[in-house]
Amino acid sequence: MFKENEKIFKNNSLVTRRACLRIAAAWFGFAATAKGLVFATAGRAQEMFSGFPQPDEKVEATLKRLFGNRPLQSGEGKIKFEAPLIAEDGSNVAIAVDVNLPLTGATHVNNIYIISDKNRRPMLAKFSFTPESGKALIATSIRLATTTDIRAVAELSDGSLYAVTKHVRVTISGCDLPPQG
Repeated sequence: MFKENEKIFKNNSLVTRRACLRIAAAWFGFAATAKGLVFATAGRAQEMFSGFPQPDEKVEATLKRLFGNRPLQSGEGKIKFEAPLIAEDGSNVAIAVDVNLPLTGATHVNNIYIISDKNRRPMLAKFSFTPESGKALIATSIRLATTTDIRAVAELSDGSLYAVTKHVRVTISGCDLPPQG
């Protein structure tokens, strides 16, 4: 009786095992193709996005990507930037930036950028502010590859940029050095 039921099932089934496998393979192929198209488009979008860091980017390219042709004005008297003269360990360098510019009104602080001249990816951090922030003040730790200049750049709502630079001597590298070339 089992053999008879098996014959009936094989002869009356609408979808054979082989057809089912073909359908499954087609769906997997479609999914893989769609995934490739979606993520390829996302990759291109990230490359075009100005805030996305590029691998082994030079500091000049980072400044151009972030700020375009806008000039960096001296922030002396407007930005208080604290960083050690000598960092014993480049993997943990404490810094503080206090911008003495308003957070409200027509022209106010929008962002503070921390940029290291000799790291693989020069833009170390970006901090954004709103009028509810109260004060444009940050304190954090950064990683430095080697002895370098660090810039604190304040970007105002009208597009103007103020920067101060500190030179930090690093005794032990905190991350990979950029390729020499």
